[in-house]
Amino acid sequence: MKKVQDREDFELKKEYDFSKGIRGRFYRPKKVTVSLRLDDDVLLYFKRLASERKKKYQTLINEVLREYTLKA
Repeated sequence: MKKVQDREDFELKKEYDFSKGIRGRFYRPKKVTVSLRLDDDVLLYFKRLASERKKKYQTLINEVLREYTLKA
């Protein structure tokens, strides 16, 4: 651990280089469990599509809803 004196002597630089930084690296969206009623044909469509894309169907539904809400 650093000593208290080291923290007191700390000064921020005028500029930092974030050109090699990764956006969202430590961001983890909060997931909420919900019950959602879907028509059987809609659910089968997403399950089939998710299988083709090698994803979970819930993830695929979430991506579609996110894209829709960003357009609105």
